Amino acid sequence: MTHQFPSLSPEQKKELSDIAQRIVAPGKGILAADESTGTMGKRFQNINVENIEENRRCFRDILFSTDASIANCVGGIIFFHETLYQKSSNGKLFPQVVKEKGIVVGIKVDKGTAPLMGTDKETTTQGLDGLSERCAQYKKDGCDFAKWRCVLKISDGCPSALAIAENANVLARYASICQMNGLVPIVEPEILPDGDHDLQRCQYATEKVLAAVYKALSDHHVYLEGTLLKPNMVTPGHSCPKKFTPQEVAMATVTALRRTVPASVPGICFLSGGQSEEEASIHLNAINQVPLHRPWKLTFSYGRALQASALAAWQGKDANKAATQQVFVTRAKVP
Repeated sequence: MTHQFPSLSPEQKKELSDIAQRIVAPGKGILAADESTGTMGKRFQNINVENIEENRRCFRDILFSTDASIANCVGGIIFFHETLYQKSSNGKLFPQVVKEKGIVVGIKVDKGTAPLMGTDKETTTQGLDGLSERCAQYKKDGCDFAKWRCVLKISDGCPSALAIAENANVLARYASICQMNGLVPIVEPEILPDGDHDLQRCQYATEKVLAAVYKALSDHHVYLEGTLLKPNMVTPGHSCPKKFTPQEVAMATVTALRRTVPASVPGICFLSGGQSEEEASIHLNAINQVPLHRPWKLTFSYGRALQASALAAWQGKDANKAATQQVFVTRAKVP
């Protein structure tokens, strides 16, 4: 006989559910500003800006200090550890700057991918050791949700049953640890768009991965009303010779979600996954117009798709601050 040990009190459940609903309130999505130092280096390289802490702080300060109207389209911001403890130019800690606008503060808690032996270069994600203590500290320091990314790939033998099972289990353990510490977990099983697979192959893989993830979340007694999902959209591989319309992408994506994601999940916040700003917006718009019942909020959790134009406008120069903020607000309103 299965038995659930009552790990969360009604008060804890209500807090988690309320936070999740605030993040995906109508018209709102998530700004993923949790790029690692290395990833920021790649972004800065494109605009010839040195990858030092002050430059990273400066760019994020510009985004976070955008006028309060940004809260109409951004419900949550995911921070990187470094950013959480940095201050704006006027001396306020970034979490305080963001909270004063009514935006929920989140934190990336995984420690990156590691090889999964016995597979064709597939990976799992590390960071479970000490996660409970880190989550407790992050909650004290102003965070109300967390993010953990697992990565799967499509190739001849991938994603393998082993990679699917291992990553689903890791996501479920992370989610239950977050909830015990008052953080809403964003569950992110990303299937990479690399390869020449077509739309149907991606849809099949996405369904298998999401079905395994929700089975694992159930096995770990994760409170689904206090979670959010951050999946890939169902798209063909970058090298696929056949082109698919935004409507075909949208139908495949919503069909895969309807087959696997329980209606109790408050919101699904898509990652942009290598798409351009334009593509990510067009696809999200099409997804929200599919003539099928969609019981969850379908919104965005974009990093590059909200920041690429802003970085190009900034160019590392203080004089470009207003122009950068204007571009950022415009992009945030489009999805």
